[in-house]
Amino acid sequence: MSWNKKFLHYLNLNVPLTVVFLIIIGFLTISSAVEINQVDSNALVFLQRQAVSVVLGLLVVFIIQAYDYRIFKEYAAVIYLLMIGLLSFTLLMGRTVAGGKRWLSIGPINFQPAELAKIMLVLVLAAVIDNNSDDMGYLKGMFLPSIIAFIPFVLVVLQNDLGTALVLFFIYLVMLFAGGGNIKYMALVFGTGFLIVVLVISAHVMLDTPLPFLQEYQLNRLIVFINPDIDPFGSGYNIIQSKIALGSGRLTGKGLFAGTQNQLNFLPEKHTDFIFSVIGEEFGFIGSAVVIILFLFLLWQFLKIAEEARDRYGYLVVIGITAMFLFHVLENIGMTMGIMPITGIPLPFISYGGTFMITSLTAIGIIININLRQNKLMF
Repeated sequence: MSWNKKFLHYLNLNVPLTVVFLIIIGFLTISSAVEINQVDSNALVFLQRQAVSVVLGLLVVFIIQAYDYRIFKEYAAVIYLLMIGLLSFTLLMGRTVAGGKRWLSIGPINFQPAELAKIMLVLVLAAVIDNNSDDMGYLKGMFLPSIIAFIPFVLVVLQNDLGTALVLFFIYLVMLFAGGGNIKYMALVFGTGFLIVVLVISAHVMLDTPLPFLQEYQLNRLIVFINPDIDPFGSGYNIIQSKIALGSGRLTGKGLFAGTQNQLNFLPEKHTDFIFSVIGEEFGFIGSAVVIILFLFLLWQFLKIAEEARDRYGYLVVIGITAMFLFHVLENIGMTMGIMPITGIPLPFISYGGTFMITSLTAIGIIININLRQNKLMF
């Protein structure tokens, strides 16, 4: 009983409570997106799978609290090799979905190793940057973290999972900056890289040269991001329907199960990638604002925990996880509004998806662990 009192005393309850609110919103929105109010919709299957993912994720959260988070630093090399092994094995033996080998199947269980790679990369990069803290202002200090991040990035790109690859890149970029990376070198290297990407894409569009890192449908997504009306019934269809759904919700929304874009199936991928469009249509601007505020509040709590972390490794881990969630929120919500290109990454705790839910709750478990141990609890 005394341990429980200490646990509740030191725990930043804002984090788990906010996550619970987001998960509840997710279940309500998924229920509408999979049309639970219609006969023979098979909606319960989706909700049951999501519930199982939440239970498994919460179980992982509790298991993580039994260990000191610094154990991840001790086994950083093992974690990295496991990550590379999983991503490589997926390329060789993975199940092809939507034009890419992204899934591994173990009996009845299907999961995406690239989702786990996000957390694993955070844990490994934090260890490497922490161990090389004195050299991070120089190229020699930035070299090893860059190579470590580059290999999984390439493996995920080869899986045709551009969205997750961009998440990995953003995690690396933010952690390198937070770890003391030289801004001038970072601007030079990444500016040059961005210029090369633009030139390669431009050459492909104008001269039909090979495009080594993008599939044609991914390139079309970038083009329609600039002007969806170029292909309104093809590549631009998703974003056009999403904007219609968001706009038609107006201030208070049409009500749960009453969104026409949603219920009449005009809105694509409505229980996963475009679930925020369902929120906008059925709960309106107010409902959308509540979700955004909850995410901003959660990220703010992460930054507070990072600031109070007992060591630099814990600080870097929380910053990396914050970067992961920040990119997901900005990209997912942004693409539904047409201010970000469509990459197909889910909205944390709200979108349907087992692997991502478990990964997200694992990240929360790690943050709670760091939060508790900043007060020298449970050693």
